[in-house]
Amino acid sequence: MARPFHAALVAFVLTLPAAAQAQTPSPVIGSGFTFATAPYPEVHASTLVETRAGTLLAAWFGGTKERNPDVTIYVARHADGKWLPAIKVAEGVQPDGTRQPTWNPVLFQPRNGPLMLFYKVGPSPQTWWGMVTTSSDDGRTWSAPRRLPDGILGPIKNKPVELADGTILSPASTEHPGNRWALHFERSSDGGKSWQKTPAVESPEGIDAIQPSILMHRDGTLQAVARTRQGMIGATWSDDQGKSWSVLNAVDLPNPNSGTDAVTLADGRHLMVYNHSSHSQRRPSKGFRYPINIALSDDGVAWRKVMTLENAPLAAGYAYPAVIQTRDGMVHITYTHNRKRIRHVVIDPARLPKGDWADTPAVTAP
Repeated sequence: MARPFHAALVAFVLTLPAAAQAQTPSPVIGSGFTFATAPYPEVHASTLVETRAGTLLAAWFGGTKERNPDVTIYVARHADGKWLPAIKVAEGVQPDGTRQPTWNPVLFQPRNGPLMLFYKVGPSPQTWWGMVTTSSDDGRTWSAPRRLPDGILGPIKNKPVELADGTILSPASTEHPGNRWALHFERSSDGGKSWQKTPAVESPEGIDAIQPSILMHRDGTLQAVARTRQGMIGATWSDDQGKSWSVLNAVDLPNPNSGTDAVTLADGRHLMVYNHSSHSQRRPSKGFRYPINIALSDDGVAWRKVMTLENAPLAAGYAYPAVIQTRDGMVHITYTHNRKRIRHVVIDPARLPKGDWADTPAVTAP
Protein backbone atom coordinates (compact mmCIF):
# COMPACT_ATOMS: atom_id res chain seq x y z
CA MET A 1 0.00 0.00 0.00
CA ALA A 2 1.07 3.59 -0.54
CA ARG A 3 2.47 5.35 2.48
CA PRO A 4 0.22 8.19 3.74
CA PHE A 5 1.54 11.69 4.34
CA HIS A 6 2.60 12.78 7.79
CA ALA A 7 2.89 16.33 9.03
CA ALA A 8 6.11 15.37 10.79
CA LEU A 9 9.09 14.27 8.78
CA VAL A 10 9.82 10.60 9.21
CA ALA A 11 13.23 9.43 8.02
CA PHE A 12 13.38 12.74 6.17
CA VAL A 13 16.07 15.40 6.52
CA LEU A 14 15.16 19.08 6.42
CA THR A 15 17.88 21.72 6.55
CA LEU A 16 17.09 25.42 6.79
CA PRO A 17 19.08 28.38 8.09
CA ALA A 18 18.75 28.55 11.88
CA ALA A 19 17.13 31.98 11.77
CA ALA A 20 14.52 30.75 9.33
CA GLN A 21 13.70 27.75 11.52
CA ALA A 22 13.17 30.02 14.52
CA GLN A 23 10.91 32.49 12.72
CA THR A 24 8.70 30.40 10.44
CA PRO A 25 7.01 26.99 10.51
CA SER A 26 8.43 24.27 8.31
CA PRO A 27 7.67 24.68 4.61
CA VAL A 28 7.11 20.91 4.41
CA ILE A 29 3.40 20.14 4.62
CA GLY A 30 3.80 16.41 4.01
CA SER A 31 6.19 13.75 2.80
CA GLY A 32 5.96 10.10 1.90
CA PHE A 33 6.47 7.63 -0.92
CA THR A 34 4.29 6.76 -3.88
CA PHE A 35 4.52 3.11 -2.80
CA ALA A 36 6.02 1.21 0.13
CA THR A 37 7.88 -1.42 -1.88
CA ALA A 38 8.11 -1.58 -5.66
CA PRO A 39 7.34 -4.87 -7.45
CA TYR A 40 10.49 -4.32 -9.55
CA PRO A 41 14.15 -3.83 -8.56
CA GLU A 42 14.61 -0.28 -9.87
CA VAL A 43 12.44 2.81 -10.31
CA HIS A 44 13.36 6.19 -11.77
CA ALA A 45 12.36 9.37 -13.63
CA SER A 46 9.08 10.45 -12.02
CA THR A 47 6.71 13.08 -13.38
CA LEU A 48 3.74 14.93 -11.84
CA VAL A 49 0.55 16.57 -13.05
CA GLU A 50 -2.66 18.04 -11.64
CA THR A 51 -5.56 17.10 -13.90
CA ARG A 52 -8.40 19.39 -14.87
CA ALA A 53 -10.52 17.65 -12.20
CA GLY A 54 -7.89 18.47 -9.56
CA THR A 55 -6.47 14.95 -9.23
CA LEU A 56 -2.75 14.56 -8.63
CA LEU A 57 -1.04 11.92 -10.79
CA ALA A 58 2.53 10.64 -10.87
CA ALA A 59 4.29 8.39 -13.36
CA TRP A 60 7.70 6.73 -13.49
CA PHE A 61 9.52 3.88 -15.17
CA GLY A 62 10.35 0.63 -13.40
CA GLY A 63 12.01 -2.69 -14.16
CA THR A 64 15.11 -4.73 -13.51
CA LYS A 65 17.46 -1.93 -14.54
CA GLU A 66 17.43 1.20 -16.70
CA ARG A 67 17.97 0.29 -20.38
CA ASN A 68 16.66 -3.27 -19.93
CA PRO A 69 13.76 -4.32 -22.21
CA ASP A 70 11.45 -5.08 -19.28
CA VAL A 71 11.41 -1.43 -18.13
CA THR A 72 7.85 -0.09 -18.43
CA ILE A 73 5.84 3.03 -17.52
CA TYR A 74 3.54 3.15 -14.47
CA VAL A 75 0.97 5.76 -13.42
CA ALA A 76 -0.51 6.29 -9.94
CA ARG A 77 -3.36 8.52 -8.75
CA HIS A 78 -3.43 10.34 -5.41
CA ALA A 79 -6.76 10.26 -3.59
CA ASP A 80 -7.94 10.65 0.01
CA GLY A 81 -4.46 11.59 1.18
CA LYS A 82 -2.66 8.55 -0.20
CA TRP A 83 -1.29 7.10 -3.41
CA LEU A 84 -3.39 4.39 -5.03
CA PRO A 85 -1.68 1.32 -6.54
CA ALA A 86 0.10 2.15 -9.78
CA ILE A 87 -1.06 0.74 -13.10
CA LYS A 88 1.11 -0.22 -16.05
CA VAL A 89 0.36 2.19 -18.88
CA ALA A 90 3.07 1.71 -21.51
CA GLU A 91 5.69 -0.84 -22.48
CA GLY A 92 8.13 -1.25 -25.34
CA VAL A 93 6.68 -4.28 -27.14
CA GLN A 94 7.19 -3.85 -30.90
CA PRO A 95 5.01 -5.14 -33.77
CA ASP A 96 7.46 -8.00 -34.37
CA GLY A 97 7.16 -9.11 -30.74
CA THR A 98 10.54 -7.83 -29.59
CA ARG A 99 10.80 -5.53 -26.58
CA GLN A 100 12.59 -2.23 -26.13
CA PRO A 101 13.04 -0.32 -22.88
CA THR A 102 10.82 2.66 -22.11
CA TRP A 103 12.18 5.90 -20.67
CA ASN A 104 11.34 9.21 -19.00
CA PRO A 105 7.55 9.58 -18.82
CA VAL A 106 6.21 13.16 -18.83
CA LEU A 107 2.62 13.97 -17.83
CA PHE A 108 0.95 17.10 -19.20
CA GLN A 109 -2.58 18.50 -18.89
CA PRO A 110 -3.42 21.10 -21.57
CA ARG A 111 -6.17 23.63 -20.94
CA ASN A 112 -8.26 21.87 -23.58
CA GLY A 113 -8.06 18.27 -24.69
CA PRO A 114 -7.17 15.05 -22.92
CA LEU A 115 -4.45 14.40 -20.37
CA MET A 116 -1.22 13.49 -22.15
CA LEU A 117 1.60 11.10 -21.24
CA PHE A 118 4.76 11.36 -23.31
CA TYR A 119 7.55 8.80 -23.07
CA LYS A 120 10.45 7.39 -25.05
CA VAL A 121 11.10 3.90 -26.44
CA GLY A 122 14.39 2.54 -27.75
CA PRO A 123 17.67 0.91 -26.80
CA SER A 124 19.44 4.15 -25.79
CA PRO A 125 18.96 7.93 -25.54
CA GLN A 126 20.92 8.25 -28.79
CA THR A 127 18.43 6.05 -30.68
CA TRP A 128 15.12 6.34 -28.82
CA TRP A 129 11.90 7.75 -30.32
CA GLY A 130 8.97 9.67 -28.86
CA MET A 131 5.57 8.20 -27.98
CA VAL A 132 2.36 9.64 -26.54
CA THR A 133 -0.81 8.21 -25.00
CA THR A 134 -3.84 10.13 -23.71
CA SER A 135 -6.54 9.79 -21.05
CA SER A 136 -10.04 11.27 -21.04
CA ASP A 137 -11.07 9.90 -17.64
CA ASP A 138 -8.64 11.53 -15.22
CA GLY A 139 -5.87 8.99 -15.74
CA ARG A 140 -7.88 5.84 -15.04
CA THR A 141 -7.56 4.44 -18.56
CA TRP A 142 -5.29 5.31 -21.48
CA SER A 143 -5.48 5.27 -25.27
CA ALA A 144 -3.43 3.10 -27.57
CA PRO A 145 -0.02 4.79 -27.79
CA ARG A 146 1.07 6.49 -30.98
CA ARG A 147 4.51 7.34 -32.20
CA LEU A 148 5.41 11.01 -32.57
CA PRO A 149 6.49 12.23 -36.02
CA ASP A 150 10.02 11.52 -37.16
CA GLY A 151 12.45 13.97 -35.58
CA ILE A 152 10.03 14.84 -32.74
CA LEU A 153 11.01 13.35 -29.39
CA GLY A 154 8.51 15.03 -27.10
CA PRO A 155 9.51 16.44 -23.71
CA ILE A 156 12.69 14.63 -22.73
CA LYS A 157 12.27 14.71 -18.95
CA ASN A 158 10.36 17.79 -17.83
CA LYS A 159 6.85 19.08 -18.45
CA PRO A 160 5.77 21.26 -21.38
CA VAL A 161 4.18 24.66 -20.82
CA GLU A 162 1.12 26.10 -22.52
CA LEU A 163 1.46 29.68 -23.72
CA ALA A 164 -1.31 32.28 -23.62
CA ASP A 165 -2.28 31.60 -27.24
CA GLY A 166 -2.63 27.85 -26.58
CA THR A 167 0.72 26.86 -28.08
CA ILE A 168 2.24 23.86 -26.31
CA LEU A 169 6.00 24.30 -25.89
CA SER A 170 7.88 21.10 -25.16
CA PRO A 171 11.40 21.17 -23.64
CA ALA A 172 13.55 18.69 -25.53
CA SER A 173 17.15 17.71 -26.15
CA THR A 174 19.21 15.31 -28.21
CA GLU A 175 22.06 13.05 -27.17
CA HIS A 176 23.96 12.74 -30.43
CA PRO A 177 26.33 9.93 -31.41
CA GLY A 178 29.78 10.83 -30.17
CA ASN A 179 28.27 11.89 -26.83
CA ARG A 180 27.37 15.44 -27.88
CA TRP A 181 24.37 17.01 -26.15
CA ALA A 182 22.13 19.81 -27.43
CA LEU A 183 18.88 21.50 -26.40
CA HIS A 184 15.96 22.20 -28.69
CA PHE A 185 12.24 22.86 -28.30
CA GLU A 186 9.11 21.51 -29.98
CA ARG A 187 5.98 23.64 -30.57
CA SER A 188 2.40 22.61 -31.27
CA SER A 189 -0.43 25.02 -32.09
CA ASP A 190 -3.07 22.31 -32.56
CA GLY A 191 -3.13 20.51 -29.23
CA GLY A 192 -0.31 18.11 -30.01
CA LYS A 193 -1.55 16.86 -33.38
CA SER A 194 1.48 18.29 -35.17
CA TRP A 195 4.81 19.70 -34.02
CA GLN A 196 7.50 22.08 -35.22
CA LYS A 197 11.08 21.68 -34.00
CA THR A 198 13.28 24.69 -33.27
CA PRO A 199 16.95 24.80 -34.24
CA ALA A 200 19.37 23.49 -31.62
CA VAL A 201 20.41 26.03 -28.99
CA GLU A 202 23.87 27.32 -29.80
CA SER A 203 26.64 26.60 -27.32
CA PRO A 204 29.87 28.32 -28.39
CA GLU A 205 31.36 27.79 -24.94
CA GLY A 206 31.08 24.04 -25.40
CA ILE A 207 28.40 23.50 -22.74
CA ASP A 208 26.68 20.13 -23.21
CA ALA A 209 23.09 20.36 -21.97
CA ILE A 210 20.01 18.13 -21.88
CA GLN A 211 16.64 17.86 -20.12
CA PRO A 212 15.55 21.52 -19.96
CA SER A 213 12.71 23.02 -17.89
CA ILE A 214 10.82 26.10 -19.07
CA LEU A 215 10.22 29.17 -16.87
CA MET A 216 7.72 31.90 -17.79
CA HIS A 217 8.64 35.48 -16.84
CA ARG A 218 6.02 38.16 -16.32
CA ASP A 219 7.31 40.27 -19.21
CA GLY A 220 6.62 37.39 -21.61
CA THR A 221 10.22 36.23 -21.78
CA LEU A 222 10.80 32.49 -21.55
CA GLN A 223 13.82 30.90 -19.91
CA ALA A 224 15.00 27.30 -19.95
CA VAL A 225 17.33 25.81 -17.35
CA ALA A 226 19.04 22.49 -17.94
CA ARG A 227 21.39 19.79 -16.77
CA THR A 228 24.96 19.97 -18.09
CA ARG A 229 28.20 18.01 -18.04
CA GLN A 230 30.22 21.11 -17.14
CA GLY A 231 29.39 21.35 -13.44
CA MET A 232 26.75 24.09 -13.62
CA ILE A 233 23.09 24.65 -14.50
CA GLY A 234 22.74 25.82 -18.11
CA ALA A 235 20.33 28.56 -19.17
CA THR A 236 18.90 29.96 -22.41
CA TRP A 237 16.29 32.67 -23.12
CA SER A 238 13.56 33.35 -25.69
CA ASP A 239 11.72 36.60 -26.40
CA ASP A 240 9.59 35.26 -29.27
CA GLN A 241 7.45 32.62 -27.54
CA GLY A 242 10.02 29.87 -27.85
CA LYS A 243 10.62 30.08 -31.59
CA SER A 244 14.29 30.98 -31.12
CA TRP A 245 16.64 30.83 -28.14
CA SER A 246 19.74 32.63 -26.95
CA VAL A 247 23.23 31.19 -26.76
CA LEU A 248 23.55 28.76 -23.85
CA ASN A 249 25.16 30.18 -20.71
CA ALA A 250 25.10 29.27 -17.02
CA VAL A 251 23.47 30.32 -13.74
CA ASP A 252 25.19 30.33 -10.37
CA LEU A 253 24.16 26.85 -9.22
CA PRO A 254 26.23 23.65 -9.39
CA ASN A 255 25.17 20.53 -11.26
CA PRO A 256 26.80 17.09 -10.93
CA ASN A 257 25.49 15.94 -14.33
CA SER A 258 22.11 15.15 -12.81
CA GLY A 259 18.55 15.96 -13.84
CA THR A 260 16.77 19.03 -12.48
CA ASP A 261 13.30 20.51 -12.74
CA ALA A 262 11.91 24.00 -12.25
CA VAL A 263 8.59 25.84 -12.22
CA THR A 264 7.39 29.44 -12.24
CA LEU A 265 5.17 30.00 -9.21
CA ALA A 266 1.90 31.92 -9.23
CA ASP A 267 3.59 34.82 -7.40
CA GLY A 268 6.20 35.15 -10.16
CA ARG A 269 9.12 33.54 -8.35
CA HIS A 270 10.98 30.68 -10.01
CA LEU A 271 11.67 27.49 -8.04
CA MET A 272 14.27 24.88 -8.97
CA VAL A 273 14.86 21.42 -7.50
CA TYR A 274 18.40 20.19 -8.06
CA ASN A 275 21.43 18.47 -6.49
CA HIS A 276 23.69 21.07 -4.85
CA SER A 277 26.76 19.00 -5.63
CA SER A 278 29.91 19.40 -7.69
CA HIS A 279 31.81 17.10 -9.99
CA SER A 280 34.02 14.28 -8.81
CA GLN A 281 37.75 14.94 -9.03
CA ARG A 282 38.21 11.40 -10.34
CA ARG A 283 35.21 11.45 -12.69
CA PRO A 284 35.17 14.93 -14.25
CA SER A 285 31.65 14.71 -15.67
CA LYS A 286 29.91 13.15 -12.65
CA GLY A 287 29.32 13.85 -8.98
CA PHE A 288 27.18 12.80 -6.04
CA ARG A 289 23.40 12.97 -6.52
CA TYR A 290 23.01 14.21 -2.96
CA PRO A 291 21.96 16.40 -1.30
CA ILE A 292 18.75 17.39 -3.10
CA ASN A 293 17.81 21.02 -2.75
CA ILE A 294 15.45 23.88 -3.55
CA ALA A 295 16.55 27.25 -4.93
CA LEU A 296 14.46 30.35 -5.64
CA SER A 297 14.95 33.24 -8.04
CA ASP A 298 13.09 36.44 -8.84
CA ASP A 299 14.74 36.99 -12.22
CA GLY A 300 16.10 33.57 -13.27
CA VAL A 301 19.67 34.87 -13.00
CA ALA A 302 20.42 35.19 -9.28
CA TRP A 303 19.34 32.09 -7.35
CA ARG A 304 18.95 31.77 -3.58
CA LYS A 305 19.65 28.33 -2.14
CA VAL A 306 16.84 28.11 0.39
CA MET A 307 16.33 24.50 1.47
CA THR A 308 17.78 21.00 1.59
CA LEU A 309 15.21 18.25 1.13
CA GLU A 310 17.48 15.29 1.93
CA ASN A 311 21.21 14.99 2.46
CA ALA A 312 22.00 11.54 3.88
CA PRO A 313 24.53 9.82 1.59
CA LEU A 314 22.90 7.10 -0.51
CA ALA A 315 24.61 4.99 -3.15
CA ALA A 316 22.21 6.08 -5.91
CA GLY A 317 21.28 9.36 -4.25
CA TYR A 318 18.21 11.53 -4.82
CA ALA A 319 17.70 12.20 -8.50
CA TYR A 320 15.51 13.31 -11.38
CA PRO A 321 13.08 15.59 -9.54
CA ALA A 322 9.74 16.74 -10.90
CA VAL A 323 7.99 19.83 -9.54
CA ILE A 324 4.59 21.47 -10.09
CA GLN A 325 2.41 24.00 -8.27
CA THR A 326 -1.20 22.91 -7.83
CA ARG A 327 -4.19 25.22 -7.88
CA ASP A 328 -4.27 25.41 -4.07
CA GLY A 329 -0.83 27.06 -4.18
CA MET A 330 1.11 24.11 -2.81
CA VAL A 331 4.29 22.88 -4.51
CA HIS A 332 4.53 19.14 -5.13
CA ILE A 333 7.91 17.50 -5.69
CA THR A 334 8.78 13.91 -6.54
CA TYR A 335 12.21 12.40 -7.01
CA THR A 336 13.97 9.06 -7.27
CA HIS A 337 15.02 7.81 -3.83
CA ASN A 338 18.09 5.54 -4.17
CA ARG A 339 16.56 4.00 -7.33
CA LYS A 340 14.17 2.02 -5.09
CA ARG A 341 11.22 4.34 -4.46
CA ILE A 342 9.71 7.68 -5.46
CA ARG A 343 9.61 10.31 -2.73
CA HIS A 344 6.70 12.79 -2.73
CA VAL A 345 7.02 16.07 -0.81
CA VAL A 346 4.50 18.90 -0.45
CA ILE A 347 5.88 22.39 0.19
CA ASP A 348 4.12 25.62 1.13
CA PRO A 349 6.13 28.13 -0.93
CA ALA A 350 4.99 31.02 1.28
CA ARG A 351 7.04 29.48 4.10
CA LEU A 352 10.29 29.18 2.19
CA PRO A 353 13.09 31.37 3.56
CA LYS A 354 13.61 34.78 1.98
CA GLY A 355 17.40 34.63 2.12
CA ASP A 356 20.21 32.34 1.04
CA TRP A 357 21.86 29.50 2.89
CA ALA A 358 24.61 30.82 5.10
CA ASP A 359 28.04 29.66 3.95
CA THR A 360 26.79 26.38 2.50
CA PRO A 361 29.27 25.03 -0.06
CA ALA A 362 28.44 22.49 -2.72
CA VAL A 363 29.16 18.88 -1.84
CA THR A 364 32.16 17.74 -3.87
CA ALA A 365 32.62 14.10 -4.85
CA PRO A 366 36.09 12.66 -4.16
